[in-house]
Amino acid sequence: MKKLTSILTGIAIVALVNSSALAGSCGSSEKHSHDAKEINAEQASSKEVIKKDIVETAIAAGSFNTLVAAVKAAGLVEALKGEGPFTVFAPTDEAFAKLPKGTVEALLGDKKKLSSILTYHVVDGFVNSEAVVNLDKAETLNGQSVNITVKDGKVMIDKALVTTTDIICSNGIIHVIDDVILPQ
Repeated sequence: MKKLTSILTGIAIVALVNSSALAGSCGSSEKHSHDAKEINAEQASSKEVIKKDIVETAIAAGSFNTLVAAVKAAGLVEALKGEGPFTVFAPTDEAFAKLPKGTVEALLGDKKKLSSILTYHVVDGFVNSEAVVNLDKAETLNGQSVNITVKDGKVMIDKALVTTTDIICSNGIIHVIDDVILPQ
């Protein structure tokens, strides 16, 4: 339960990160079936790490207010401030605005469902853009896997487009997405 709480907190933090904070490139279209936890563990330690954790980074960005509110409502803040590392696919406020009217409010009142959705946006481990493009799926903290596709240089997590990559935090990494992804 502690790990799930940490994952959900990470998702909220990623959503808060300013989508223009850092951008990486996603250039390879070669796919391999690997567990995301196995990919490039040493890359996490070789990168210059920002001193803010995932939650602090998301809050400072100002474009993840809905995600942060959801993380708080789900009780995941402390988990996402944990040691990690976590990889968060963070939807922006605009991504949450695309959901049908009343959805966000309903989720804020259903902590179990909200936690399931938020943890679906978090992967255990440090998975940068170089690693993401070599995966076809990644297991999330809620236990289900997201599908990863690369086409014409664009990376999709399920049906969400990755708009900004490699926002490095003290306890992980954030990739910004343009839609809220939902577990099956």
